[in-house]
Parts: sequence; structure tokens; C-alpha cells
Amino acid sequence: MDVKRIIASMALLTATLLVSPAISHAATPQAEPAAAQAEKKVKSPSAVVLENWNEIGNKIVAMAEDWPEEKYSYRPNDTVRTFAQVLLHIAGNNYDLVNHITGKKMGRADNDPSTDTFKTKAQIVEYLKKSFTDGADVIQAGGDAGTLKELGNWVGYIEHSGEHYGQLVVYYRNNKVTPPDSRKK
Repeated sequence: MDVKRIIASMALLTATLLVSPAISHAATPQAEPAAAQAEKKVKSPSAVVLENWNEIGNKIVAMAEDWPEEKYSYRPNDTVRTFAQVLLHIAGNNYDLVNHITGKKMGRADNDPSTDTFKTKAQIVEYLKKSFTDGADVIQAGGDAGTLKELGNWVGYIEHSGEHYGQLVVYYRNNKVTPPDSRKK
């Protein structure tokens, strides 16, 4: 585990602990109505990781579904991946993590699956969606203990997806298109 992931893991754990009701001395749970207690309920570590995993996954999947298939080969220059290659790279890395944690082979284990294997937008979108769904299933199956054991990896891979989300935003902007998440609701 590299220093960046350790720091990110510690920051996430610290944030989780800071919002813990055990730290709050404002009122005792017995003095509050049940509805107020339910509102103050803190999310578990696995719930926080799952929420972040799904949030970035949903943003990237929305882009994959939104982007026109004829532009899946777009790249800002010859030194970077095409739109399709970025999506496949994200999905491949998701499976790298899932396979590491489960010890099972799920999806393709390579970080950069080929566009020769995934030739259409529909194939790429399906593979990408499944990689995020399988990751979410692993988080849920592992619960807090499993998530905390691999916290550095989960945080690192969520960050990795976030970095590529930013990259894809540039692809949108270069084509004078507003990314789905930036459009008025």
C-alpha cells in the first residue's frame, strides 16, 4: 500500500469517527424521540465506501451511456487513451481490485482490456456497469470488517475512478458538450 492510499484511508476513517454519535455530548439518546435518533444515525464504514463507490460509478456509467458511439474513438491527442479505452481501463482496474479482494476471477483481470474484445458501445457499457455492480457486491458481502481490511484499496480505486471521471469531463468539454452531471436538472 502506498503512502497516498494510507493517508486517504486515514482521512476517511477519521472523518467517519468524527461524525460518530459517541463523540457528541449534546444530548443523551434517551432524551430524544426515536425519529431524532434515527436521523442522527451514522453510516457504517462499509456504507460510506459503498456510497462513494456507487456515486463515482454512476457518474462514469452515465457518461458511457450518454457519449455517442461514433465518438468512442475520440482522444484529445495521440498520447492518451480513447474514450472507449478509458472506460475499459476503469472497468479492468475495478476487476483488478475485486479479484484481489475475493481471490476469485471475475471479469477480465487486465487493466486495459482491448477494444478488439469490446467492440461496441453496448459491450463496453455493459462491462463497465458490471464492474461497478460486482465491486458494490463485494463491499456489501465484506461488511465493515472486510471493507476496513481493504480500506486503502477501496479509497485508492474510488480515487482512480474519480481521476478518470475528470479526464472524461475534458473529453466532453473539448467537444463542446456538457457532461451529464453538469447539466441542469
